[in-house]
Amino acid sequence: MSSTECKQLHKDFGLMVTGLSLKDDLSNNEVLQIKEWIDNYSLVVFPSQHLNDQSHLEFTKKLGEPEPNHVSLGRDGVVNYFGTIGNVQPDGSVAGNSHKQTRFLTGNNMWHSDSSFRKVPSFVSIMSVYEVPEHGGDTEYVSARAAYSRLSSEVRELIEPLEVIHDYVFSRSKVADVDPAHAASLPPVHQKLVRKNPANKKKNYYIGSHAKSIAGWAEDAGRQLLDDLLVKATQPECIYTHEWQPGDLVIWDNRCLLHRGTGYDADKYRRLMRQTRVCGCGPTLDE
Repeated sequence: MSSTECKQLHKDFGLMVTGLSLKDDLSNNEVLQIKEWIDNYSLVVFPSQHLNDQSHLEFTKKLGEPEPNHVSLGRDGVVNYFGTIGNVQPDGSVAGNSHKQTRFLTGNNMWHSDSSFRKVPSFVSIMSVYEVPEHGGDTEYVSARAAYSRLSSEVRELIEPLEVIHDYVFSRSKVADVDPAHAASLPPVHQKLVRKNPANKKKNYYIGSHAKSIAGWAEDAGRQLLDDLLVKATQPECIYTHEWQPGDLVIWDNRCLLHRGTGYDADKYRRLMRQTRVCGCGPTLDE
């Protein structure tokens, strides 16, 4: 770790780390250091790693239990730990803007937290980058921990006991039809609105495109509060935009970060990134 260099990416969150190869066998202390960076900085960028699927999955397992991809599991009943982000197909061909999968992936352009629609939502997502467009295709991140810290004491007291209903079909049906088997595998779930990091005890609010309504509230009032919290978190000065580079390995903490894609021209450019996720420790209602 003596050769490792770190640079903070945004005043609220984010760390770029160089001088550490994730292909190598990491020591227990190195893994603990990465987990500490995740707890403290929420987003950790490792440039020039160039991991393949095997080394990517091996690294994922060092951070916890890999989360099965909900699409392949729900739609096809197949356990697979990778999701492909982009338009490059397994045979190397490209799916353009009108392709069903490309349209479906535009759901990622809404602010969200990965797997918030699962009873046990994700701990982190881990993205390994292969091909990127010349223009577009960036990802924006904001910290709901920093946003929580800016709330008034009255609003914090209001939201502390609330539960939010997260619904995958609610969000994704805005951009494309959801396969019936996939939809049936992901019924709406209740999540805590206010979560607390178990290591440093810092709080954040937990929202995003999958957050449909507030349990026990009238629909309009709940929607107004959720939308207002999202606006507060996503002010321009709160956003870090990551311009992907081939070889990037990026980890983000789904417990407290929101992110969204910026879109790109899938008819003109190729984009290929592979993502794994690590399971959370349990239901948020048990935290």
